[in-house]
Amino acid sequence: DGTVDTDVLAANAVTYAKIGTTEQGQLCKAWVNFNGTGTPAARASYNVSSITDHGTGDYTINFTTALVDANYAVTVATTATGAGGPVITINASAAVPTASAVRLLMGDTSAVKDVAYNNVAIFR
Repeated sequence: DGTVDTDVLAANAVTYAKIGTTEQGQLCKAWVNFNGTGTPAARASYNVSSITDHGTGDYTINFTTALVDANYAVTVATTATGAGGPVITINASAAVPTASAVRLLMGDTSAVKDVAYNNVAIFR
């Protein structure tokens, strides 16, 4: 009859189980927008349980639900600049990514620094 009700919506909703494996691999598995000054605090996130602060500009992003492995891509954007130039992000050399977390260093060309606006997305 053309009526759309909650039963029709529920029956036809796109769910993770209904999409193909190719499309599943294209979805963002975790993301977070956080303040990295003082005590790190997430402004908004998906599949991120917490942010561990290891010191100036050194953070671990912990996933709520672990990924299938550590073979994921990390993309980071920051919106702050420092005296040494634009803020850059590098993976902490002593910390290998795991299925449950990734450790990042934030800074600029002169030093590792706390950054106010950090955006991290994980794709697998």
